Amino acid sequence: MTATSESIRNVVLVGQDGAGKTTLAEAMLHLSGKTTRMGTTADGKSNLDYDPEEIKRQFTISTSIAPVSYKNIKINLLDTSGSDDFVGDTIAALGAAEMALFVVDAVAGPQINTIKLWDTAERMGLARAIFINHINREHANYEEALAGLVRQFGSRVGAVNLPIGVDKDFKGVIDIIHMKAHYHEGGRERVEDIPAEFVAEAEAAREQLVDLVAEADDDLMMKYLEGEALTQEELESLMDKAIAAELIIPVFVGSALIEQGVTLLMDAIVNYFPNPAAHTPIAAAEGDDIAIDPGGEKACYVFKSVSDAFVGRLSFVKILSGTIEPGTELINARTGKKDRLTQLLEMCGKETDAVTQAAAGDIIILPKLSDAKTGDTLSASGKVEIAPLPLPKPLYPVAIEAANQKDEDKLGAFISSYTEIDPCVTLRRDEQTHQTILTTLGEGAVDLILSRLRERSNVEANLLEVKVPYRETIRRVAEAQGRHKKQTGGAGQFGDCYVRLEPNPGGGYEFLDEVVGGRIPKGLIPAVDKGIREAMIEGFLTDDPFVDLKAAVYDGSYHSVDSNEMAFKQAGRLAFRAACEKADVYLLEPMANIEVTVTEEYAGTIMGDFSTRRGRVAGMSTDDNGRTVIKARVPYKEVITYSRDLRSMTRGIGSYAVELEGYEEVPAEISRKLVADYQARRKEG
Repeated sequence: MTATSESIRNVVLVGQDGAGKTTLAEAMLHLSGKTTRMGTTADGKSNLDYDPEEIKRQFTISTSIAPVSYKNIKINLLDTSGSDDFVGDTIAALGAAEMALFVVDAVAGPQINTIKLWDTAERMGLARAIFINHINREHANYEEALAGLVRQFGSRVGAVNLPIGVDKDFKGVIDIIHMKAHYHEGGRERVEDIPAEFVAEAEAAREQLVDLVAEADDDLMMKYLEGEALTQEELESLMDKAIAAELIIPVFVGSALIEQGVTLLMDAIVNYFPNPAAHTPIAAAEGDDIAIDPGGEKACYVFKSVSDAFVGRLSFVKILSGTIEPGTELINARTGKKDRLTQLLEMCGKETDAVTQAAAGDIIILPKLSDAKTGDTLSASGKVEIAPLPLPKPLYPVAIEAANQKDEDKLGAFISSYTEIDPCVTLRRDEQTHQTILTTLGEGAVDLILSRLRERSNVEANLLEVKVPYRETIRRVAEAQGRHKKQTGGAGQFGDCYVRLEPNPGGGYEFLDEVVGGRIPKGLIPAVDKGIREAMIEGFLTDDPFVDLKAAVYDGSYHSVDSNEMAFKQAGRLAFRAACEKADVYLLEPMANIEVTVTEEYAGTIMGDFSTRRGRVAGMSTDDNGRTVIKARVPYKEVITYSRDLRSMTRGIGSYAVELEGYEEVPAEISRKLVADYQARRKEG
């Protein structure tokens, strides 16, 4: 039976690696009867972390889907990575859900990546809830974990569960909404009255809960403020409204590994978490926002793509409106191409099952779409298009080459295909440095690509230091002659020209013809220009090209028989190099405008670090969240690996954006070293 929009709950599990997101999803799968065993990441038998790389690393890399059928509700769980290196995949999953469930370790509390993802979920308008996991772990501290959540995320954070004991004394979970104690024992759950020693704590928590949710209804709020208690029915009727309106961030507690507290969480998902149709509309690329509409035009969007060795490209899609089935024809808004859906799949980990329909709000898999990429929207008219997903810009570049030159084409084809699957990976060829540059979100992403390349294409690759695209230019006006004369027994070659070079800051290259009296025939003047251009590309101090100069040819001579285009091109080249000897050639380096966002405690560290990188701080400000924003201008060479360095300096809490803009003179000491290194390389061949 096809799930209706009202009977679907899309919940994305987010939080720090190691908090137990995958284990929680595995517990829900097991308790719902979807799986017959409780899979875990630690033993390599997880249903969701099934990829060999995830088994090897023991953490989630790529978002997996776990569809859980519970009490006639379909819960689509999206289990995501907690690593900065794969956060693009996590953010895309946030965009496909109506509810973000943050899993927090009871010992460590909310950690850096949890905080950063929380901010992202808030910006995206997602309702949020929290599950404090590992409450049975040694040194678990519920009070401190909850207090840390309130300090970090505000007074809307409120408990709906309490643990019955912690650490080795943990026995069960108190349901504050219904004021009952739940004990999970051997696949069964026992419900009893709250133990006497926990009654006062439970009543205080319930009073706080009512304070938070009463605002969801004006009439009930007035009743409560006038001192009249809310009935059980009234409290329960407020929960879904309060959660959807973000008046409360409900906090659940338990241990996913031993399945304590998980059933209570599932009950809350079914009863109180928003369904797709009740969620705020999705931002459109143009025009009105797009509401989840069961009766609307057939439309869906791709929030994730994977490449499967057996079935090819798989597109994870969220149905925006209408009901789709095999045979539906949809048009890609980006390409204008039409796709006929041959099959609809429901995926649980790596296992797939065919389905006959999918309603608005559901999440399914579409295999073998012709040209769909992550972020694409498909609809019956081709005119529906969501706004681009708020994915982070890849900022960690490495130069890559095949270990065996004959595999270069394979390497390029593989990574080009990979960039279509993961928009947080880019590949480009730098024609000046002759390097292929792979840019990702971090070292972990690079390492994964190399492993995939090795596994799927049998290609080994080497990583090289990214070369900086320096430029050369001149400081002075200089003149020189270029004379090319060659006699080979028959017709010879003769070209003779006088060239003047002038600085042209910011004006690029200009060529001027100042020859008068026919000293050089008009038809041969362009050959001088061509020779100068070729010499500029080759460089003078190093092999970096020239910029920002004027070259004027003002005199010369020619031979009626031996002068030709080749001879004058060579003469232009010789004149240029001779003039460079007098023109005071110097090196320019690319500059980066960088904007770093950190908490106040790290501001001094960042500014001090910029001074060691030859940077200039251009300004400081405070953003809407009270964090410090530092703007600086820094040589690009000094920030190529800044994503790694910033993570280290700020323990992962800092973020930045960088844009290359303009060139500035390289300091003399660094310039001398660059020239010496180049000369040494030339001698070595």
